[in-house]
Amino acid sequence: MFASAREAAGTGRDEIDGATVGEILAIAGNRYGRTFVDVLATCRIWVNGDDADESTPVTTKDEIAVLPPVSGGM
Repeated sequence: MFASAREAAGTGRDEIDGATVGEILAIAGNRYGRTFVDVLATCRIWVNGDDADESTPVTTKDEIAVLPPVSGGM
């Protein structure tokens, strides 16, 4: 988890078992609470570096990244 997602969860890393991204995010939402769920609604989710959605299947070997929107400029 990065940036505001890490702040809301209170950690940058966790291990959660689930068969799909959606299952894992639901467990994470229950574990970390409303603020995390609110941040999660704005995030992109990647599995092993590829864009994913809630139906994406996962195994214990996969890494899910929770990426909040970023801003920047020159």
